[in-house]
Amino acid sequence: MDRDYGSKPGSGGVASAQQQNIDRRDRLRQLALQTLDISKDPYLLRNHLGSYECKLCLTLHNNEGNYLAHTQGKRHQENVGRRLAREARDNPVLPLARTKKVHTRKTVKIGRPGYRVTKQIEPDTQQRSLLFQVEYPEIEEGLQPRHRFMSAYEQKVDAPDKDFQYVLFAAEPYETIAFKVPNVEVDKSEGKFQTSWDADSKTFSVQMFFKRPPSSAPSGGGGGGVRAPPPPPPGPPG
Repeated sequence: MDRDYGSKPGSGGVASAQQQNIDRRDRLRQLALQTLDISKDPYLLRNHLGSYECKLCLTLHNNEGNYLAHTQGKRHQENVGRRLAREARDNPVLPLARTKKVHTRKTVKIGRPGYRVTKQIEPDTQQRSLLFQVEYPEIEEGLQPRHRFMSAYEQKVDAPDKDFQYVLFAAEPYETIAFKVPNVEVDKSEGKFQTSWDADSKTFSVQMFFKRPPSSAPSGGGGGGVRAPPPPPPGPPG
């Protein structure tokens, strides 16, 4: 009687299942190659033996293909999901505060304002004083002129001179003007420094007294201790 030396019952099913697992891993590896950049994988660790380790799942893989197939598996995907959920819980992203957008207003300048400068000496104290009266007939509605002092080293028009300082006047839509005055301390005691804005005549006035007479008069000021702004540049020829 002939005997059947074929495979044992059920052995074909085992081989088929093994082949299916191999095919599945190969498909996962191919998918990972197409969708992942292994150089940017934060969980990949190449050890000194040349093997590949998954720091997230704590698994060891003989080659890159096995590691890539592992990254597409259920275990690795679930661990990645848990890690992302934990990071989102521990580091919540706060909503951005609503900020009002500020638009820069561009004003078309209409030229320099008219002005008058009066030089005085107080008879009792012999203090020198200056009265500035700057006219802004077309000042923007609701605005008031402003003034401030500037050191000779802050401005960029003249060569710095420690013996002088500048007082600036500004109001939209006019150009800012500056006067060169002695670098002497201004007396800020009561009644010695006054500012006023006449809304009817549109005139801004500033009166100041110096604490002591200046040691020298500024050049070009006529000996009176103040130099007015230079005249505006001439217009184009008609």
